[in-house]
Amino acid sequence: MDKSLWLLMLACAVGTFLLRALPLIWMRRHLVRRSISNSTEAMPVWLTVLAPTMIAAMFGVSLVPAHAGISSWLATLLGGLCTILVWRRTRSLGWPVCVGVTVYGVVVVLLKMMG
Repeated sequence: MDKSLWLLMLACAVGTFLLRALPLIWMRRHLVRRSISNSTEAMPVWLTVLAPTMIAAMFGVSLVPAHAGISSWLATLLGGLCTILVWRRTRSLGWPVCVGVTVYGVVVVLLKMMG
């Protein structure tokens, strides 16, 4: 592989890590400050509204296939359906995402092999 591709992958990995780590570090510091000042409200109100909204926006964007076609839409539909079914059964986040991504990938590969 080209060196620039590895640098791009490293930049994506670091950026993804920071997107998750920085809010965690900020929230920990915030909670420590609140516990020292004996405040009753631990989590900021704006975070309880903003966090689910951001998750819903990311979910909505990820549902639209990059290359619009019958196979992409079918894979997205089946992957989303499997994700919902597994979520209803487990009520967790990890397994539904894993199953949905796997079903999406399997459908895309199978449709490419068939056509």
